[in-house]
Amino acid sequence: MKKIIFFIIIITLVFSCRTTVKTIELFVSQNAVSNQLGTKKFPFATIESAIAKAREIKQNESDVSIVVHVLKGEYNLSKSITITPLLNGLIFKGSSASEVIVKGSIPLSLKWEAYNANIFVAEVSKDLDFDMVLVNGEPQILARYPNYNEEGHYWQGYASDAISKERVASWKKPEGAYFHAMHNGRWGGFHFEITGVDNEGNAVLTGGHQNNRGSEPHEEFRMVENVFEELDSPGEWFLNKETNKLYYWPTNHIVLNDSKIEVSALKDLIQVKGTLESPVKNITISNITFKNTKRTFMEEFEPLLRSDWTIYRGSVLFFEGTENCKVENSEFTNLGGNVILASKYNKGLSIIRNHIYNCGGSAVSFIGDPSAVRSPSFNYREFVPLSEMDTVSGPKNELYPRKCIVDDNLIYRIGRIEKQTAGVQIAMAMDITVSNNSIYDVPRAGINIGDGTWGGHILEFNDVFNTVLETSDHGSFNSWGRDRFWHPNRSKMDSLTTVLPNMPKWDAIKTTIIRNNRFRCDHGWDIDLDDGSSNYHIYNNLLLNSGLKLREGFYRVAENNIMVNNSLHPHVWFEKSEDVFKHNIVADAYQDVGLLGWGKELDSNLFPNEASMLKSQIYERDINSSFGDPLFKDPASLDFSVSENSPALKIGFKNFPMNKFGVQKESLKALAKTPEIPVLVDPSEKESAPIVAWLRNNIKSVKSEQEQSAYGLKSPEGVIVLSVWKHSPAVKGNGIKEGDVIIEADGKKIKTVIEFFQINAKNKSDELNLVIMRNQSEIEITIRTK
Repeated sequence: MKKIIFFIIIITLVFSCRTTVKTIELFVSQNAVSNQLGTKKFPFATIESAIAKAREIKQNESDVSIVVHVLKGEYNLSKSITITPLLNGLIFKGSSASEVIVKGSIPLSLKWEAYNANIFVAEVSKDLDFDMVLVNGEPQILARYPNYNEEGHYWQGYASDAISKERVASWKKPEGAYFHAMHNGRWGGFHFEITGVDNEGNAVLTGGHQNNRGSEPHEEFRMVENVFEELDSPGEWFLNKETNKLYYWPTNHIVLNDSKIEVSALKDLIQVKGTLESPVKNITISNITFKNTKRTFMEEFEPLLRSDWTIYRGSVLFFEGTENCKVENSEFTNLGGNVILASKYNKGLSIIRNHIYNCGGSAVSFIGDPSAVRSPSFNYREFVPLSEMDTVSGPKNELYPRKCIVDDNLIYRIGRIEKQTAGVQIAMAMDITVSNNSIYDVPRAGINIGDGTWGGHILEFNDVFNTVLETSDHGSFNSWGRDRFWHPNRSKMDSLTTVLPNMPKWDAIKTTIIRNNRFRCDHGWDIDLDDGSSNYHIYNNLLLNSGLKLREGFYRVAENNIMVNNSLHPHVWFEKSEDVFKHNIVADAYQDVGLLGWGKELDSNLFPNEASMLKSQIYERDINSSFGDPLFKDPASLDFSVSENSPALKIGFKNFPMNKFGVQKESLKALAKTPEIPVLVDPSEKESAPIVAWLRNNIKSVKSEQEQSAYGLKSPEGVIVLSVWKHSPAVKGNGIKEGDVIIEADGKKIKTVIEFFQINAKNKSDELNLVIMRNQSEIEITIRTK
């Protein structure tokens, strides 16, 4: 009884101490008239007025909660809205993203006159400086060469003579033109402004700072814009800033005098800015469409450590020094640069159920401050010597995003201008969750992690495909890990990590998890863990086309994944990488490159045929693996779970859900695309004459009388060397050559690749004696195998 009375007293005290937070609602309406008080009956006419009133209220009553309701209409901001800690707790919400539109553009009332048979001209205010023109809400094309073609691939149309001397000479005023070119290796792009012409007739360029891997502009994949003489097709426009005249060639369906003309005026719309010591807290932005901001590719960019990225630290919605803020149920389109960026200290930021498309830069970015990184380097070739290095693990200060979430967003057609971009970009951050997003139709990665600092990220239930569309050597998911341990000289890196095996975890202090995702990349890898990426756990992923690449890192565990029509790509593994690859279904032999070791454990995997499995067993791996048809249930419907009698179940594989990838919000799900269904390669076809890699040389079994005749063999038996890698140990010295046929190994006749691999597996020496057929003559050679 005493306990009950005591409990009642405690509950009474708790409720008596609670204070009711006062809520004040402010309203904004496009239809507001006089006597604007901010009430529902007498709303403000502008968002700026409502925010100013909110500041006034908070200055007098700091503990009050304020909700700004934006009613149906289009709102053209005169300047970016800044939210500081004074407005903590602010809820900024529209009635619906389909009917509330906040714009960075302004409408123009123009008097058009005919310039020639196709082009019209109008005078604009000398105070205007814009790079986007919209006619009836649709963005038009800045005059360019070559002309815009949605199917034109790079830059939506490219030409090698974009800034040739002859073309530049045809322009009356080249200054102010923008030149865009891919990186020579197609690792993103570059953007330049033409500032003049030199004595030899070459364009003088400034810019090119948008990529952290320097190169000359690609010689072919080029485009130039903002040139009056290139205004030569419907939909194109040009602004002469000296005469303040706007030129426009309308498309056939446009009647200019009846059309609404808008131009971009702002590069960002909302800035939520606090500090580590005084953060902005509990801001919610919801149910609004944000549109029509200026491009930012010529702003100041900064390198993101030693990744290939530089980035403009700015965005349409910008967060810095915040806690527990939220962006939800909103739409973002026709934006010139990055959409949402969390800079430096941010905790608990949530980006949920948004629709992001047709934007110039990245969709969502989490970018910490380099001051939080111990002994940072900022270029591929840089390295801090160990004697000068801070050897403490983890971040140096708190200026980085952490415990943030990107969930249930539909993201596509971003990177329309900048090419080193991603649907979600993470650099110098910790514990970021990226889940239930559909990301596709992007020029580079769908999701990118730029470095190992500091891990703990979770990527799950995402659907990422149609990626790397305008670049190369990348993945639907891509990462780098050029952290303190990473050295551009691999032998030095191997020496460092041999002496300090835990060094890769000095920065990658937490394990990053990639699970339950569906990836497809047709121009790289489905998952690409590039230079140095370390401390990852990758499981329950469906990889639809290009497999899994693990390069130059440590402590990666990949298990229970399905690799359709592809396999594991182990690149440049170190002797003690501690990598694990088990219980996976692969559809080909491992595609190894330059290995010093074969990881900690590669075993219990399902291969398509015996030859692909035996290749691994040469290196005493996959001893308990098996081969055969995995018996997928319904691949035509993208269901790659395996049937009850699948041999995959015997090697420890377990089915995982096939219906939870991508967006879950019903309205977004109805809009979202799904990846192309892969055409499965029949395992029996692979068994008949598989081409497999051996010491980085491609080989196959002799399988026909035609091949027997072509190589001068006595019977259709042996192993054909289809191609060789010049650095392969088997090639060095008097080694194998392209076109050789191996007919005997270690004194035993060879009929097939399988038999050849069986002999290799038993060979414990660094050398192997072969009899080969070369130029229709038998030759005895001794090759090195290591």
